[in-house]
Amino acid sequence: MYQTLLDDSTFFSLLLRFDRDLAAQVRQARCPHCGGVLHSARYPRKPRGGPADLGAEHRVRQSFCCSEDGCRKRVTPGSLRFLGRKVFFSVWVLLLPVLREGPTASRLSRLEEVFKVSRRTLLRWRQWWRQEMPESRFWQSRRGDFATPLEPAAMPGSLLAAFAALVEASPRVQAVLRWLAPFGATVSAPGI
Repeated sequence: MYQTLLDDSTFFSLLLRFDRDLAAQVRQARCPHCGGVLHSARYPRKPRGGPADLGAEHRVRQSFCCSEDGCRKRVTPGSLRFLGRKVFFSVWVLLLPVLREGPTASRLSRLEEVFKVSRRTLLRWRQWWRQEMPESRFWQSRRGDFATPLEPAAMPGSLLAAFAALVEASPRVQAVLRWLAPFGATVSAPGI
């Protein structure tokens, strides 16, 4: 169900468009510290994963810098493509641990082979989802968004399951990434 999204250029372009929309909302709202105008201060990223045919625009993180002397603070909006400081695209960090679930070691070996992600990285992501994320300030402030508490020991699968009303994979993953977008941001776009 989710595997096709990991290498879908159209899906990644959609995430880029969402990121640009979030950035435009943050820029329009002006500096949250002093109200000054925000100037572009995008910076390059070297994300791993994703389709091989992605253009250079997919390797840029939207960010801004306040124009006011004495402030000059950086303002980085949320992102559906980047999950904090993780090196891989967020959709990979979200979905590969879910695809890894299952009783056999062969499933893990197959993921390593197909997606060129080491076993160590997959296990580290699983630990991050199940131990570090539930302890984060982001999680503590947002876990009440769900009517039924999520089970940290089943993350990120339980997070995807929380959006089960969206039956198809693409809208469900988009909704989860939109919910996660403020993670790693210095400011949230209105409505996020």
